[in-house]
Amino acid sequence: MSWGCGLCQLLAGGALLALLAQLVRWLRADGDLTLLWAEWRGKKPETELRGKVVWVTGASSGIGEELAYQLSKIGAFLAISARREDELERVKKKCLQISNLTEKDILVLRLDLTDRSSHEAATNSVIKHFGKIDVLVNNGGRSQRSLFMDTNLDVYSAIMELNYLGTISLTKHVLKHMIERKRGKIVTVSSVMGIMGAPLASGYCASKHALQGFFNSLRTELTDYPEISIINICPGPVQSKIIQNVFTENLAKSLENSGDQSHKMPTNRCVRLTLVSTANDLKEAWISDHPYLAVCYLWQYAPTWAWWLMNRMGKRRIQNFKSGVDADASYSRKKKKYDVQNLVCLLYNGCVDSKPGKKKCI
Repeated sequence: MSWGCGLCQLLAGGALLALLAQLVRWLRADGDLTLLWAEWRGKKPETELRGKVVWVTGASSGIGEELAYQLSKIGAFLAISARREDELERVKKKCLQISNLTEKDILVLRLDLTDRSSHEAATNSVIKHFGKIDVLVNNGGRSQRSLFMDTNLDVYSAIMELNYLGTISLTKHVLKHMIERKRGKIVTVSSVMGIMGAPLASGYCASKHALQGFFNSLRTELTDYPEISIINICPGPVQSKIIQNVFTENLAKSLENSGDQSHKMPTNRCVRLTLVSTANDLKEAWISDHPYLAVCYLWQYAPTWAWWLMNRMGKRRIQNFKSGVDADASYSRKKKKYDVQNLVCLLYNGCVDSKPGKKKCI
């Protein structure tokens, strides 16, 4: 009897230790646990993407630019697109410097996602140059920083035209080619804002929710093509130039002060996890530091708590914006990981420890 009780206690202790290990791992995470497992034990981008033809939109800056650099180092053949051809040439030049690719291995292709009549010709140009398209990375788009009641409706139309309609238009032409080959990957850079809602980005959130719904539905229409993968990438705040080019209250106005971005996830880390997701055909990947990663889990499993928390975070986000600092500055971590005390305090009190003995309420 005592032996049986001892065994039960040992098993219970082991289970508790395993649970604590997972909790610590989650608190230190910068991506969902499925993604981080794939990074540790899954397929490597260096083997899965080498020699593949990858078309990256929005490649002139930010995540798209860094994708071009990391893919070139891996040895993927690149088609890079954006509106600014001079910036694409700059990206190409650096890709050639840091990799073994040659001039013909990188195609610069100017593309305006809002000019949907040009998408078929652009797709044919990539196919003509490389003979195929293995991976399409839908990365082009713009964010938003404005309150709904201050924003003209034509801004919302422009956001949907670029982020949503432009993306699915290009996807349709590339997917036709992939269906003919019965293989391919369509990677769409969505956002954690496609999972949750947040102030100052109602139009951006709407466009990303639309992309999530569209591609999750499209995946169910492709069950006869198991070698075609639909992959949704949901980054949180990332160090990129996206904030410098956001939509504001009207189409003619630009953001006056984008604020310090150094507290956000480094772009190279976001891109590395994006490539891991692509190599392992993950249907959806959350790439973010806490607290946004925590909110993603809450939104998925406890939405009532998520609504409550986002109301608290949202108030500080608006205050930050109105005071001229980055909207996410007060609760994003900078060069350190959230500890248990910080995260518990955030979830239950809406506060983070800024200094020992001092709390900063959000």
